[in-house]
Amino acid sequence: MQAEWLIHHVNIATMQPGNKPYGTIVDGLLAIADGKIAWVGPRSEAPTFDARNTIDGNGGWLTPGLIDCHTHLIYGGNRAAEFEQRQQGGASYAAIAANGGGINSTVIATRNASIHELMTSAQQRLASLQREGVTTVEIKSGYGLDLETELRMLRIARALNEQLPITTQTTYLGAHAIPAEFKDRPDDYIDFICNEVLPAVAAEQLADAVDLFCESVGFSVKQCEKIIHCTKQHGLPIKGHVEQLSYLGGAKMIATANGLSVDHLEYLPASDIKILKQHNTVAVLLPAAFYYLRETQLPPIEAMRSAQLPMAVATDCNPGSAPLASLLTAMNMGCVLFGLTPEEALRGTTIHAAQALNLQQQKGQLAPGFDADLLLWQIDSPAELSDAINMHRPKQIWVSGQHV
Repeated sequence: MQAEWLIHHVNIATMQPGNKPYGTIVDGLLAIADGKIAWVGPRSEAPTFDARNTIDGNGGWLTPGLIDCHTHLIYGGNRAAEFEQRQQGGASYAAIAANGGGINSTVIATRNASIHELMTSAQQRLASLQREGVTTVEIKSGYGLDLETELRMLRIARALNEQLPITTQTTYLGAHAIPAEFKDRPDDYIDFICNEVLPAVAAEQLADAVDLFCESVGFSVKQCEKIIHCTKQHGLPIKGHVEQLSYLGGAKMIATANGLSVDHLEYLPASDIKILKQHNTVAVLLPAAFYYLRETQLPPIEAMRSAQLPMAVATDCNPGSAPLASLLTAMNMGCVLFGLTPEEALRGTTIHAAQALNLQQQKGQLAPGFDADLLLWQIDSPAELSDAINMHRPKQIWVSGQHV
């Protein structure tokens, strides 16, 4: 058999579903051909390959490439001054937003930033993720809140896919906050999203999904339902920031609309988990926002675990509530703050993160026919990836079969 890459003398965390922890194959072999995984299994059972490149894994571990399924990677400026306000005077995130800070301060900075500035800063954040082994990243808009800047952000997100060896998925997040020009007219802003921006985004095919912020400081269930209806008319999947600061029933609403994911979930009641499971909606945990905002209300992890609800983990990389460009750190936070096991954290950044992006048929696990996005680590156990902070980087990275 022909192969471009052959990796042997390696343990493999396939992350395939089943009863084996991490989907482990001890002393395995993996072959790559035409950008896909051609074969994976125990070395003793491998067929004979004629490989262009052969790598000895030295007893390390292969994992799927990591997937960061929730980021706000593109924005102008920073919000370090707000962080200082919170630390010095104890001002809450909501109070700062009410006084002109928060998302709307980033909107002003993003609207004023040049394409070059937005591209350059996003490249730097993306490179930080890539060095840790992120091979797929979701990038949201939502810091423009007008037609021109939202389209610009999504075009930059698409272009980033060609700047670094990484796959980008784009999400339109117009319902992130109410911009100043629509102050006290939230329903008019919803109409603007549905009648002007969404059609333009769909016409240019700039988004893989549509997101919304259903929250007491965001948008009501009724307003979000209108966006969902318009999104379906354009044939795009939906996802939502829900139950982060209060309970509005947003997760049930997104799941009933067959949404891909519901994200944050600190105030999700255990009674709503059943409907998420019924609709195969992924719960995306964002422990960095919980950490930065000093939240105390934990997501119902044990109830989600008992229901076998898929749980993803992401950085939520953004300038205000989660200025984090390290998915490995988010995995550690998921374990320490939320009580995830290291295996749950790794599944949350591979197979379950892929499902949250509707990529479960091609990414997130090491199986024949899947994209050859994979990482070679010199570690003794996959648990080390969640246990240690800033101690591990992949020794080798492949993205769609291309050696990085």
